[in-house]
Amino acid sequence: MRTGTLYGVGLGPGDPELITLKAARLIAAAGVVAYPALAGGASFARSIAADLIGPAAQEIVMEVPMALERAPAQAVYDAGAARIAGHLQQGRDVVCLCEGDPLFYGSFMYLFARLSGRFALEVVPGVTSVSACAARAGVALVARNDRFAVLPGPLPEEELSAGIARAESVAIMKVGRHLGKIRRVIAALGLEHRAVYVERAGLAEEVIVPLAEAPEVAPYFSMILVTKGTDPWL
Repeated sequence: MRTGTLYGVGLGPGDPELITLKAARLIAAAGVVAYPALAGGASFARSIAADLIGPAAQEIVMEVPMALERAPAQAVYDAGAARIAGHLQQGRDVVCLCEGDPLFYGSFMYLFARLSGRFALEVVPGVTSVSACAARAGVALVARNDRFAVLPGPLPEEELSAGIARAESVAIMKVGRHLGKIRRVIAALGLEHRAVYVERAGLAEEVIVPLAEAPEVAPYFSMILVTKGTDPWL
């Protein structure tokens, strides 16, 4: 008996119309669909692809706790990988849903690490949140020889400052509870007037404002774009 193939499918940042044709085809044909969900809550990944999942599809839910400690989440991915492997060993393909792109801050990379080399595996790229936020905000990220950096918001202030200073444009992700710290760093660099805050890009709850007008509290799905390079049309 042949083993099945595991597909890591990027869904984009939330707008179902940003799902690629290949991803939509695989999801619609899937007999087994796996996806992460917040522990005790709903799955954002599933909600993006909900209209494509067949009524007969078996679903593997991986309830991931949002905690600073890595061990609980790693245990969830261990268990999820074992369940997925069981289907693959029986010759069934599995489509794993991932917000954004599977290998760009994507949860699928944890399954990839556990199952690659054991089973056939294919990654279907998706639109990243960086691309979506820039498009929705109308921000040209890089031109010519500009340097572009992606920085996670939880970094210490000095590391954020150094990272922003080294590039012509920056995307700061995972803003959430770190918004106040990030604002201080950007203000200290004199770049607040070049910073745009984007929240829930492409969704009904979307917010796009200059950083100075951003709310006091930011959700996890928010980003700050800072551009200080030469305008591309000059």
